[in-house]
Amino acid sequence: MDEEYDVIVLGTGLKECILSGLLSVDGLKVLHMDRNDYYGGESTSLNLNQLWKRFRGSDAPPESLGASKEYNVDMIPKFIIANGGLVRVLIHTDVTKYLHFKAVDGSFVYNKGKIYKVPATDVEALKSPLMGLFEKRRARKFFIYVQDYEDNDPKSHEGLDLTKVTAREVISKYGLEDDTVDFIGHALALHLDDSYLDQAALDFVKRMKLYAESLARFQGGSPYIYPLYGLAELPQSFARLSAVYGGTYMLNKPECKVEFDESGKAIGVTSEGETAKCKKVVCDPSYLPNKVKNVGKVARAICIMSHPIPDTSDSHSAQVILPQKQLGRKSDMYLFCCSYAHNVAPKGKYIAFVSAEAETDNPEVELKPGVDLLGPVDEIFYETYDRYVPTNTMEDDNCFISTSYDATTHFETTVQDVIAIYSKITGKTLDLSVDLSAASAAAE
Repeated sequence: MDEEYDVIVLGTGLKECILSGLLSVDGLKVLHMDRNDYYGGESTSLNLNQLWKRFRGSDAPPESLGASKEYNVDMIPKFIIANGGLVRVLIHTDVTKYLHFKAVDGSFVYNKGKIYKVPATDVEALKSPLMGLFEKRRARKFFIYVQDYEDNDPKSHEGLDLTKVTAREVISKYGLEDDTVDFIGHALALHLDDSYLDQAALDFVKRMKLYAESLARFQGGSPYIYPLYGLAELPQSFARLSAVYGGTYMLNKPECKVEFDESGKAIGVTSEGETAKCKKVVCDPSYLPNKVKNVGKVARAICIMSHPIPDTSDSHSAQVILPQKQLGRKSDMYLFCCSYAHNVAPKGKYIAFVSAEAETDNPEVELKPGVDLLGPVDEIFYETYDRYVPTNTMEDDNCFISTSYDATTHFETTVQDVIAIYSKITGKTLDLSVDLSAASAAAE
């Protein structure tokens, strides 16, 4: 281990593995270590025995649930938006060759106590029971404006400069009702809360376009895709990529203590009495707890069921977004369901997650509105985990720390964090203009 590396990466969570892969492809010498004996860190997937051990303290789940090894239960459940940042990174690095994706069946939104399919195009807007007749027409006009909008075509701007006007102003031009704004902002543009309404509208419109283009991509019922065998496949695939480009991996390395020089810059990592030198350290918050601060908690319920989520057209995989206003909360709640169709559970079994940014200390009461929508569950586990963000100036101490995973059930915020860290480490912008048709996903 007594070698010098450009970068030492600590933790094999998805963010760390993507960075390790990207930096190796760039020709940097990378050493990647993890204190655990498995890949994935926080974002690992557990089999049934591991799940039981973690939440129930024993590793003897009931036999009625089927074989342990047929379960791959994500600890950070998220879907991948088909034309989004993560897919671009997968294509850019050619990691797609290690993975098999399948389209996700359904994308839904909760409104006044019921679950509805999310209308994403002008045609769907006219069919949606979410809106009355006149509102449908207004929404259709708005959707057409969004679909036709192009940065470099002033004719498509309808006199609005989206870098100057707010999302609220664009919406009011089309006269949309509050309930419509609710599902557009949260279930289409995938904003976490309502703060986007008073920010420049360009991001909001681009997010809506991303959703609609992703939906059109695989002709499925949703804009999302998801890997067969669960998300732990992702960090492992990026780890493979890093290894192909000469990265070194070491799992099960206890302690992993970052060493600093007199000026406070990271210069290496010590584990089991050996020190590897480096110029920069990349890690998740758990490896440098004195350089991060707690900014909140995520509350989550993990459920094993024998049926799909009711009112989701029998979808084997689906997302339901419960906008904050519908529940009188400060941020959204998310339902995520996958099943044997994605090889994450035995035949006939479904795994559902309910997650939200914790606003109380009682996850069981707080997540009840989401859990109630699931119908009968075979087993349910609750947990909360803390969310950390770095407080250091990365350029000063050469420690590049990722932020914890949020409650959202998609990967866009995760990828933004990775791209920002990549730019800080390399001084380069990651070029993600790729041929999106290079990634494919099987339909049902």
